[in-house]
Amino acid sequence: MTTTDVQEEPQARSGPTSRREVLQAMSGLMVGMFVSILASTVVANALPRIITDLHGSQTVYTWIVTAELLAMTATVPLWGKMADLYSKKLLIQLSLSLFVAGSLIAGFTPNVEILIVSRVVQGVGAGGMTALAMVVMAAMIPPRELGRYAGIFGAVFGVGTVAGPLIGGVLVDTSWLGWRWCFLIGVPFTLVAIVLLQRTLNLPVVRKEVKVDYLGAFLITLGVSLVLVWSSLAGHQFAWASWWTVALAGGGLVVLALAIRVESRAAEPIIPLYLFKNRTVTLSIVASTLVGVALFGGTVFLSQYFQVALGKSPTVAGLMSLPLIFGLLISSTVAGQLITKWGRWKGILVAGGVIMLAGMGLLSTIDGRTSTLVLSVYMAVLGVGVGMLMQNLVLAAQNDVPAQDLGTATSALTFFRSMGGAVGVSALGAVLAGRITSLMAEKLGPLGSGASGASGDAVPDISTLPAPVVRVIQDVYATATADLFLIGVPLTALALVAVLFIKEKPLNTLSGDERLARENAVVGH
Repeated sequence: MTTTDVQEEPQARSGPTSRREVLQAMSGLMVGMFVSILASTVVANALPRIITDLHGSQTVYTWIVTAELLAMTATVPLWGKMADLYSKKLLIQLSLSLFVAGSLIAGFTPNVEILIVSRVVQGVGAGGMTALAMVVMAAMIPPRELGRYAGIFGAVFGVGTVAGPLIGGVLVDTSWLGWRWCFLIGVPFTLVAIVLLQRTLNLPVVRKEVKVDYLGAFLITLGVSLVLVWSSLAGHQFAWASWWTVALAGGGLVVLALAIRVESRAAEPIIPLYLFKNRTVTLSIVASTLVGVALFGGTVFLSQYFQVALGKSPTVAGLMSLPLIFGLLISSTVAGQLITKWGRWKGILVAGGVIMLAGMGLLSTIDGRTSTLVLSVYMAVLGVGVGMLMQNLVLAAQNDVPAQDLGTATSALTFFRSMGGAVGVSALGAVLAGRITSLMAEKLGPLGSGASGASGDAVPDISTLPAPVVRVIQDVYATATADLFLIGVPLTALALVAVLFIKEKPLNTLSGDERLARENAVVGH
């Protein structure tokens, strides 16, 4: 059996105890969480301008988003596992330092190739922050009280996810700033987060005399990467039914199968397979994955719809996303407070699933003439549903696993949610590009679409095109975007089904550190 050495005095406190101390410790976490999530979305409204300035394509458009999500997704399990073995405080500061490095590289990038590399570095850092923030919270706060704080974090996560396009749009439209500040703006806030964490976060350091399963981590990363590369390029760079699909998708599945074999034999696996025997964890993972597809896959391309299909400026496009922000912010905060007050969470999850499904269905009906008011209502509905569902799935899983597995269980949910987001962006981006190409050829003909630059591979600059062509392009982008949300409807329905089968259990009244100490005491006897 693995031995555990907790580096603290027997009578020392394991962490913050009062609400004030908890809030102080969370201040740095919230700032770090906000900027790391912001990195995933702040480029959304800036991408058309970035692609134009750096001479990129529609495929590059998708990959600037996907590269960061891919790196974040692939490294989350490793960060989570290390949180169970090493200093959580040190790991968070390391992840934020990597984020700063990636942001600086992106801000001064001379071309799209280096930009994509910088997004990978950002993603590794963001993966650490998103995985570790909820782990640290669970260590400090009992599940019975966690709803209140999880609601705050859910709001921060949601605001960072959806406010990014607004911030990016304003920066792009400000002549003395420009799109490069979409990457540089997070640097000072990240440095502030590092300082705050150094001063306020005090947790016991738990060291276990084990080796991290780096082979399993490598195989998981490689397998996920191959699948994501395939989902990003299939249907556009090559046919879905082609030898490229066999090589990339098939190869990815083979590598993931090998990773499962390695994980089943490892002393300290990155993602312990026994976690999937827990019904709550498994169903929460399924729902989180599908929520990731809905949140990232749908909202990333809304910005392009606003700018191309509706002809809005980046700033206006960002303002148009506010209903989604407010819906998510309010529902996440209120849901967390209600869970803490009532001690029950299943009804909140089910209601969130139903509302999210309704939001996806409503957004699948948009076109180039949908009014701003109607769009706002539809986006608010989606935001309310996602806000009620997202962080509370993590809470349900954390409440149902041993304290020694809090890090791996939390990172597993974060991993699969990010995986859903990355697959959603890449696969739906490929579907969007293919749909645009076919619609352009249908409405303008091969020569007409090529002359206008309005193909699926090139994001058109509608300000330089004649009015009749602009109208066709706007209809095409509106139709293609609505189709993405239509694809999301059955996926969201599956998330609701998974939530319905989760069994509600009473929320624990002990923090993760207290539960771990009790578990270790039982093992010691």
